[in-house]
Amino acid sequence: MRTGEEKMLPKLKTSLPGPKAQAIIERDRHVISPSYTRLYPLVAARGEGAIVEDPDGNRFLDFAAGIAVVATGHCHPKVVKAIQAQAAQLIHMSGTDFYYENMVRLAERLAALVPGGIPRRAYFGNSGAEAIEAAIKLCRYHTGRSQFIAFTGAFHGRTMGSLALTASKSIQKEGFFPLMPGVHHVPYPDCYRDRTNAVDLIENELFRTTLPPHEVAAIFVEPIQGEGGYIVPPPAFFQDLRRLADQYGILLVLDEVQTGMGRTGKMFACEHFGLIPDVIVLAKGIASGLPLGATIARADLMSWPRGSHASTFGGNPVAVEAALATLDLLENGLIENAARMGVHIMSRIKDWPHRFAVVGDVRGLGLMIGIELVKDQASKERHPELRDKLVQMCFERGLLVLGAGNNSIRLCPPLMITEDQANFAVDAMEACLKDCGFG
Repeated sequence: MRTGEEKMLPKLKTSLPGPKAQAIIERDRHVISPSYTRLYPLVAARGEGAIVEDPDGNRFLDFAAGIAVVATGHCHPKVVKAIQAQAAQLIHMSGTDFYYENMVRLAERLAALVPGGIPRRAYFGNSGAEAIEAAIKLCRYHTGRSQFIAFTGAFHGRTMGSLALTASKSIQKEGFFPLMPGVHHVPYPDCYRDRTNAVDLIENELFRTTLPPHEVAAIFVEPIQGEGGYIVPPPAFFQDLRRLADQYGILLVLDEVQTGMGRTGKMFACEHFGLIPDVIVLAKGIASGLPLGATIARADLMSWPRGSHASTFGGNPVAVEAALATLDLLENGLIENAARMGVHIMSRIKDWPHRFAVVGDVRGLGLMIGIELVKDQASKERHPELRDKLVQMCFERGLLVLGAGNNSIRLCPPLMITEDQANFAVDAMEACLKDCGFG
């Protein structure tokens, strides 16, 4: 281990949760909405890089990155410096009613980065869900159509419009019907489970039986499905989807809220597939933890009039400055590190389906890696109970991971992780599998 690297690895001082953390959790129970999805009792007090420390001094390796948000790591010094400098100059003015230069600069940079080499415009909101809502309204306005296609397993947000597109877990919709009408779901292509060809299903079943294609405004799709299980589709899927969209005048909206900003070893996941979007939606890693979402569309699409859509806080000057600092870091080494560390982790776990009978599949690009747990490799029966147990066991070893889909573990650490940190995470997960009696 290199000098100074030890402090960048976990160290547990108390039982979990410790007394200070437990006291905070108890207070939380009385005043915080019970709708939050806490999986284990982590109380975060401070963060640095890929390390999170709780109030009792326990140190954890964060392979969830604040749910794939802190792409540059917790409290990166350059991001912190940018935030502090901007906060001392201008905290808020509202880009809805006034102008400020750094919002223009961020829009220029993002528009130039999106594949296609065509003019684009950006709309800024506060989150991924807001960015999806903006895309829904924009597609309706531009096309004059009211129907949408999305995919089972998709997560696009929990606001009423984005929730209609979401098809991840039924609990997310329970009690909230009726949702926005006009959304039609088809299966997302999954190489491991050999699902029906999704584009063929749209063209030869959906369009033939229930949905006139000229009524469809847009297709919303994740280049790699996130909450659905970190599923990487075959490249031909996007070629066929682009062809279908162009054939019927349907807009193709890429939800890169989780996949974008270097997560997959390229700035945007669509670059792996040679896919050019009509609209791309960004959030999470865009501003290293500050609330910001972006809807970036072809300039000719974003033709809605003044007042048709806006946000009081979207494109806040401080969040924008954090995003500009984030882009600088991504373009100066972090994306390359994500690609390199992703290859390293995959090289260590690619044989797990052969070594562990309960590991059905490992897949991913860059630092967006999914590990699917099954009861039986022959039947591929999902094993959500084991997944949840392993997530908890990792926490008890000082490793923070999250689930994805019904039965997968997602690895989405900050893009600046070191090889020592990657090795610790793999070793910890492997030890947990062996402690369960596998391998």
